[in-house]
Amino acid sequence: MLRVEDLHTHFISRDLDNQLRVARALNGVSFTVAPGRILGVVGETGAGKSLTAMSILGLLREPAQVVAGRALFEGRDLLALPPAELNRLRGSQLSLVVQSPKSSLDPLARIGDQLVRVQRAHRRVAVSEARARALSALRDVGIAGPERVMRAWAHELSGGMAQRVLLAIALVNEPRLLVADEPTTGLDVTVQAQILDLLRDTVRGRGIGAMIITHDLGVVAHYCDDMIVMFAGHVVESGPVAEVFSRPGHPYARTLIAAASETRRPGGAPALGGPPPNLYALPAGCCYRDRCAIAQEVCGTAPALRSLGPEQAALCHFAGQRLPEEVA
Repeated sequence: MLRVEDLHTHFISRDLDNQLRVARALNGVSFTVAPGRILGVVGETGAGKSLTAMSILGLLREPAQVVAGRALFEGRDLLALPPAELNRLRGSQLSLVVQSPKSSLDPLARIGDQLVRVQRAHRRVAVSEARARALSALRDVGIAGPERVMRAWAHELSGGMAQRVLLAIALVNEPRLLVADEPTTGLDVTVQAQILDLLRDTVRGRGIGAMIITHDLGVVAHYCDDMIVMFAGHVVESGPVAEVFSRPGHPYARTLIAAASETRRPGGAPALGGPPPNLYALPAGCCYRDRCAIAQEVCGTAPALRSLGPEQAALCHFAGQRLPEEVA
């Protein structure tokens, strides 16, 4: 359904001396999303997770810009489409669910009007039909009393209710691809599980593809089929969730999974040592070598993607190996 190939996104600006400054935020990102499956995108803050989604959907703001790559959605390169054509796909075939749902809903329009508006922006439909579909969408996301919610304002909704409404807005036009960026941030554990259960059931039931961008590896383990691990704008490991969790091949993926199982910071972010690399001056060779416990001289050269199985691969000279120098 979606195949991203060698995606590069840079932040290009000039300093006070008018010297060009380039932050290489995405560096050759590649992955696929299949129908009926959920791809988990994980990595620490600044790894490029949300930026990847924004690049694919054409939602970048200056000074960010895609400088290379393709994003093939059912055979069409989203990065090469005219803005008007891409805009027609967003909200109809492509949908985005963001974090902080209350700030994403229009505070000056009732919920029903927002659901009607998103339909009429992308298809020829009478208001009466759009309102009927809106009610159905609210029921589909588990909202009891959808008629009351249709009349409500955003500030009258709880966090969990607002997130369900946002999911209904994303699904009302029956998209083929759903991107969920930290969709349960700020919600309590019970509501998180309800929202994620709903998202998973929707993907399976409708046969659509989905991406979940998250810091929480527990979410990936329980709800995703496939995953990519990102670091400094690189995909350092990819594969089926069960394979990556059981035998991670990249040192960063191993550290991330081990940290997530032992201790977490508030918000679910694994507690990892060391600062992220400077995107304006990425080190030569492996992007992870300055923090890697098994770095060797060869890591001064760029690693190639190494296969660890039919569907699993890691960007490391020693992928899948455990050297004596490695710290457990």
